[in-house]
Amino acid sequence: MPEASSPSSAISDLEIILDAVREAGAIARKYFDGNFEKWDKGEDDPVTEADLAIDAFLKQKLGDARPSYGWLSEETQDDPTRLGKNDVWVVDPIDGTRAFIKGRPHFTICVASVKDGIPQASAVYNPITDDLYRAVDGGGAFVNDTPLRVSATPTLDGCKMLGYGNMFKHPAWPRKWPEMDIENRNSVAYRMVLVAAGDFDATLALNWKSEWDLAAADLIVREAGGLCTTYQGDRFTYNNKDTKRRSVVAAGPAIHEEMMDRMAHLTLP
Repeated sequence: MPEASSPSSAISDLEIILDAVREAGAIARKYFDGNFEKWDKGEDDPVTEADLAIDAFLKQKLGDARPSYGWLSEETQDDPTRLGKNDVWVVDPIDGTRAFIKGRPHFTICVASVKDGIPQASAVYNPITDDLYRAVDGGGAFVNDTPLRVSATPTLDGCKMLGYGNMFKHPAWPRKWPEMDIENRNSVAYRMVLVAAGDFDATLALNWKSEWDLAAADLIVREAGGLCTTYQGDRFTYNNKDTKRRSVVAAGPAIHEEMMDRMAHLTLP
């Protein structure tokens, strides 16, 4: 299979990704009944044998398909040789491990092919609901066969927001946030694709995220007409030496602008 960079290569990458995440989904479903080992990696960061099994499967599957690509995954020890690669797989075998452990269907399998820091093809798969969100750079975004479009909701007042409710009530905000219908999901990637689908209007997280949490869903949000940035409005790039990101905001253009205005005073450490 050719590995040259081109639109057809991105489409070919997507075909590889879709096949891989579907097979990985079968692994997740096998463990979802709760019969698995789990432990803490430290700093309240849980992992299960399902995470590791899916990671190993995807590393083999995607590596065989594109042996020249670098690899960045939450559950694989980082190999700095990826920094010298133009093309890299960015993977989260289970985003939302806490939901998975609790038997809640709010976790996803995330895979993106990234070229020169920009996602080219990606999928975010919920193997319990069988919703497969996908996108190719410049080719639109879909869930299964349905095109995705962010909502046209023009204002935060009364919007459907994904995030931690207490964060919006924190006394440090100089202006009180308007009344919103706030829900949460453990998987930030799931939150982002639900925004891409227009099921929710926006999502905001001001805690640390990693590149593997964001890369696949970032492309899907953007291809659905939304914006995906830091709290300061900067777009993300991927395959950096430092894979941590301080925040994520995903929304339609109007609400995104209003959120940027509300956070203009913030300086997060």
